[in-house]
Amino acid sequence: MVIGKQVSVVALAAFSFAMGPLLHAQQDAKQIVQLAANAELAANREDNSHWRYIDRHKEDDGVTNVFVVVETEHGAIKRHLEENGKPASAATIQADNDYNQRFIHDPSLQAKQKRDGIHDEKSAEQLTAMMPTAFLWTIVSETPETVTLSYKPNPDFRPPNIEAHVMGTMAGTLIVNKAGYRIRTFKGSLSDDVYIGYGILGKLRKGGTFDIERSQIAPGLWQITETHVHISGRALFFKSIGQQDDEVKSRFTPVPLSTTLEQAVTLLDEVRQP
Repeated sequence: MVIGKQVSVVALAAFSFAMGPLLHAQQDAKQIVQLAANAELAANREDNSHWRYIDRHKEDDGVTNVFVVVETEHGAIKRHLEENGKPASAATIQADNDYNQRFIHDPSLQAKQKRDGIHDEKSAEQLTAMMPTAFLWTIVSETPETVTLSYKPNPDFRPPNIEAHVMGTMAGTLIVNKAGYRIRTFKGSLSDDVYIGYGILGKLRKGGTFDIERSQIAPGLWQITETHVHISGRALFFKSIGQQDDEVKSRFTPVPLSTTLEQAVTLLDEVRQP
C-alpha cells in the first residue's frame, strides 16, 4: 500500500467538505475507492518527509525484535532496542553499529537499498491504482469521519502480473477517512487458493489473512503503522513460501531533509528502551 503523503489533495479535501453529505449520497462505492486511490497516489508523489520511529517486528520464527529506525535522503539505518522481549545484547548492538558504519561508507549498499525501495514503491503504486477495478465494492456503513466498504474479487479483472493476480483473489474490508479520502484500514483474506504458474511455481492457500492499518502522524501525512500478514503455501520443489509478518511502528518524529547518515547515527543514539 502506498504510504500516505501530503498532497495537492488539499483541493480534493476542500471539495469534499464543501459538498458534504450530498456528495457521499451521490457517490457509489467504486467512486469512493477511486477517490481514495487517487488521493494516495498523489500523496505518495508529493511526500519527501523522513522519520525516526520505533519498529516492533515479529519474525517468522516467533521472535520479536524492536528497532529504532532513522530515515534520511541517503537511506535508512536502524539498531536493535530489544531481542525477544529483552534488552538487546552488547554483541547485537555492536553488530548493528558495525553494519551501519559499512552502510554509511559503501555507496553500493546505499544504492541497493534505494533500488529495493523504488521497486517496492512502484509495485505499491501499481496495486493501489488497480484497487477500484480489481474488486467489486459495496458500502457497508458510514460515520461522520469514515466510510467502510466491503470488497470481493471482480471476475472481469485481468491481472497484469503475479502481484496483481494475488491481490485479485482477496476479499475483505476497506475503511476510508472522509477528510481527504485517505485509506485508514485495508484488510481481508485470500478468497481462494492462488496458483502461481498454474501451480507449478507455487500455491498460496485460501484463508490467508492480512491487515494494514494506517494513521495520520502529522497534518496531511499518513503512514502504515501496523502490518499483519499470515499467508502460507508452497513453492517449486515444495519449499515453504509462508509469510507470517507482524509489524507495529510508533513514536514517529520528523527528521530534517538535510540529515546525513552520520547524523542519523546520533539520532539512533538518542533513543533508548521504548
